[in-house]
Amino acid sequence: MNSPFVSARATPLFRYLPCLILLIVVIILPVILPPFRLNLLGRFLSLGIVALGIDLIWGYTGLLSLGQGIFFALGAYALGMYLQLQSLAPGELPEFFGLYGVKSMPAFWQPFSSGLFTFFAIWVIPALVAGILGFLVFRNRIRGVYFSILTQAALLVFYNFFNGQQKLINGTNGLKTDTARFLGELVGSDAMQRGLYFLTVLILFFAWLLCRWLIKGRFGDALIALRDDEQRMRFTGYNPAVYKTVVFTIAGALAGISGALYTVQSGIVSPQFMAVPFSIEMVIWVAVGGRGTLVGAILGALLINFAKSLISEQLPETWLFIQGGLFLLVVTALPDGLVGWWRNGGFKNLLVPVSEQEQ
Repeated sequence: MNSPFVSARATPLFRYLPCLILLIVVIILPVILPPFRLNLLGRFLSLGIVALGIDLIWGYTGLLSLGQGIFFALGAYALGMYLQLQSLAPGELPEFFGLYGVKSMPAFWQPFSSGLFTFFAIWVIPALVAGILGFLVFRNRIRGVYFSILTQAALLVFYNFFNGQQKLINGTNGLKTDTARFLGELVGSDAMQRGLYFLTVLILFFAWLLCRWLIKGRFGDALIALRDDEQRMRFTGYNPAVYKTVVFTIAGALAGISGALYTVQSGIVSPQFMAVPFSIEMVIWVAVGGRGTLVGAILGALLINFAKSLISEQLPETWLFIQGGLFLLVVTALPDGLVGWWRNGGFKNLLVPVSEQEQ
């Protein structure tokens, strides 16, 4: 006799309930949240975009990157430089240039006075860096833990380089973005931040559609084949390096867009976006939400960051312990993350005999 709980797992409503919950949250919360909390929600939704890219390369392709902060920060700096220039009068230099004796605008700053150039730079520059790095790595068949170590090493190189550029990009102090004006409105104002929230929701939705389209076709099948058995795929005539480079480039572009949206809502961009702990946190979001699910990556980014914000306000010393405990829980008890656990039956597994679960 089949258990009613087993059959319930197959219903579309049960399977896609996490998607419905996410949709309700996005629609309802702007109505009830104060501006500060809505701004936090907008930031966390923007982090969902970089989480989608990590899910593509880790959940579907099996590439655990610990250096997505590189591409996140590149997109953030591109928009930060544009907003810095928008807040200046013609011929004026950013204030920090005067502190270090810089008398003229550096050449690489000048293109960022153009909104059109910046629009492309936000995602093209991170995508190019990711593509070049991916090509150099994957053509040499570097994979597994060696790939993870290499991406983290690259992250440290970029972090130290940006930290040391006091004269050019204000080094450790970063660039402030909340005092600039965009379309005649102060970027840090409540009205602009509300508009940025809805823009983030829209871009996140299209990013999810892009990722879903990629994984539903032959390209997605190739990614899963790479994850499950790369050698067999190579023996059938496919070149894994091409697929890996393409998906790593796409993930880099998504990270750049995420960084730009995050920095314009947080009010600052700094080399801390390239700090090692931040890139590791990104992986934790995907692991907790459920890798290989897409929506789990978004939910993980939202849940972990909201928990971090709320707990840090009350007990700031405890968050790192809680975060570590969450990761251990996922690794040991919920390897498919929250969404994967839910789609496999969730709490209903507690009421279904083991023999029926195996069937």
